[in-house]
Amino acid sequence: MRQQIVRLGLAVAIGAAAAAVTAESSADDSGGRGHWHDRTNVQLGPRPFFLINDMDDGHLKRSLQQCSAGPFRPSDFSIGHRGAGLQFPEHTRESYEAAARMGAGILECDVTFTKDLALVCRHAQNDLHTTTNILLTPLASKCTRPFTPAVLGPNQEIVTPASAECRTSDITLAEFKTLTGKMDGFNPRAQTPEEFVAGTANFRTDLYSGPTSGDLLTHRESIEFFKKLGVKMTPELKSPSVMMPFNGFTQEAYAQKMIDEYKGAHVPPSHVFPQSFNQDDVLYWVNNEPAFGRQAVFLDDANTVADLPSFADLARYRRQGIRIWAPPTFALLDLNSRNEIVPSQAARNARAAGLDIITWTLERSGILADGDNGFYYQTIDPAIAREGDLMRVIDVLAKEVKVRGIFSDWPAAITYYANCMRLK
Repeated sequence: MRQQIVRLGLAVAIGAAAAAVTAESSADDSGGRGHWHDRTNVQLGPRPFFLINDMDDGHLKRSLQQCSAGPFRPSDFSIGHRGAGLQFPEHTRESYEAAARMGAGILECDVTFTKDLALVCRHAQNDLHTTTNILLTPLASKCTRPFTPAVLGPNQEIVTPASAECRTSDITLAEFKTLTGKMDGFNPRAQTPEEFVAGTANFRTDLYSGPTSGDLLTHRESIEFFKKLGVKMTPELKSPSVMMPFNGFTQEAYAQKMIDEYKGAHVPPSHVFPQSFNQDDVLYWVNNEPAFGRQAVFLDDANTVADLPSFADLARYRRQGIRIWAPPTFALLDLNSRNEIVPSQAARNARAAGLDIITWTLERSGILADGDNGFYYQTIDPAIAREGDLMRVIDVLAKEVKVRGIFSDWPAAITYYANCMRLK
């Protein structure tokens, strides 16, 4: 029996070593891939293996299974969307570290500004009420719109959902730094602020949202932390909720200040992928900061196929100097007559126009096997029948659409795929 226990212990140790393989990287002073305690331990956890085991049998599944022992290293193909927001409060130190541990080679700070014009990492200027604890603090009195309880009908149906609006521009940087992050969400039936903030989706978790975690970062702090983690950076300049200019702060000054903070931190432009849904922001970087503008990402806010740009539009982007187009995942995929996932016409048009492609966002749709996967799968939902189909989606995006990177709320599966298929 003792020998069996020893053998089991060795097997567990060997398995853990295979799943948490060390990727060495040396420090440098140029802002490039630095050291993270002298090494980055890529720890994929069980999810990629669960997804691959759940796939329909076939060549792709067998190919992916052959990579199960690793080694796994960070990959720029794997982009941490707001960090690792599937289970960690987005845009927090803990969320970013989790994404880096899963091998995301690029991390995202969505950039907005406070009342005193400091740049901070938040998905929107007006999301503090759903992503932080502000409503449970004295700063709630400074919110643009205070908490208002839901109005419920005689059968407890929602007549008017609970609401609030708290902006980073409502508070100073010092006040912002007193808040903690939480999982994004709210309870529309809430009668109290405590009920309002308890709205995490059931496919996520509050396990990593305790009162001592959820460390919020300024943009400058994110740069230094990302340098320490040894990752590249993709800041997104968020559309202000306030009228611009704000206290004399123009949109152009906002776009420039974001780039200036990378220059001040001595980050090489090749390690920064500035993003915006506002084409004017992207063209500002192309024309005024060409070293950074070469990797500027024009995010596409299409909600349906009908909203997508034509080939003429895409070709015009390229003539203007935009090199990377980033639409939502549904925009790049379609189904053929055999119900197989294939590149969409928009994807083919973008390649023909000479554009590189990045897409967003996987791991935001919850359970896939329920047949109703919403926005990100709207063009291919009939072909999605099980959790393992996520790996087929990644495969088509990589091999046929030829995207240069994929945003994910849980980067492990993309890191696994990138390593298995030898993508950088």
